[in-house]
Parts: sequence; C-alpha cells; structure tokens
Amino acid sequence: MTLIRVSEAARFLGVSDDTVRRWLENGTLHGSQDQQGKMVIDGVELAALAKKQSQLPQDPTGIGSSARNRFVGLVTNIVMDKVMAQVELQCGPFRVVSLMSSEAVRDLKLEPGSVATAVVKSTNVILEVPHPGSES
Repeated sequence: MTLIRVSEAARFLGVSDDTVRRWLENGTLHGSQDQQGKMVIDGVELAALAKKQSQLPQDPTGIGSSARNRFVGLVTNIVMDKVMAQVELQCGPFRVVSLMSSEAVRDLKLEPGSVATAVVKSTNVILEVPHPGSES
C-alpha cells in the first residue's frame, strides 16, 4: 500500500495542505500516522478522490473521437517560421506542445488566448516511479 503525506496529497490534488487537513477532519479523506508520526493517506483513496474531483473544461469541438486523452486549454505561445510551427497550450496544470505546419496554424486561426483541444493518441506511454527507498 502506498502512503502519501499531506503535503504531497495537496500537490497531487492541486489544493493547499490546509484543504487536505480539512478533508481529513470532515471525513472526505481518511488518514493514519506513519512511523515518524506524520499524517498519511492511502494512495488508492487519494487516487479515487483525485479522479472524482477532476473537472475538465467542456470540449468546445463537440467531436466524437476514439482518442481518450483530450486536453482542453488555452494557447499560450506560438513560434512559427515559413513552414512549421510550435504551438504551446496550458491545459490546467499541464503544458502541451504541438508541432504542426504554419499553414495549419493559419487555417485554425490559432493565436495566444485561443481555446483549443490537444488530442493525444499514442501506443507509447512512459511511466516513471521513484526508486525504492526514496521520498515519494
């Protein structure tokens, strides 16, 4: 069982430590003390709350797709030359970068502040975990 400290739980949920402590007090989350006497939360319970609390913005495209990784965000930067462009979106706490033709940027009328949906369909997803014994 993975045990996660309050400060890490807050970081994963995008809230303050105080909010996590309030959730522990009101029963939204359940905690226990680790060997050092620090309050910890079961990782499975935290993951369930994170999933329940996640609220993605409405996808403005209204398009059905087999791609499940859809990130709605705001265009924050465009670097464009004659042929290619790099478009950066801020999708909640995540930065997503797309490389596309400059023609596509013009056709889509993308500019900083535009709302766009990044669609990711990939057979390769890399997961990384801390080494055993390191702080998690």
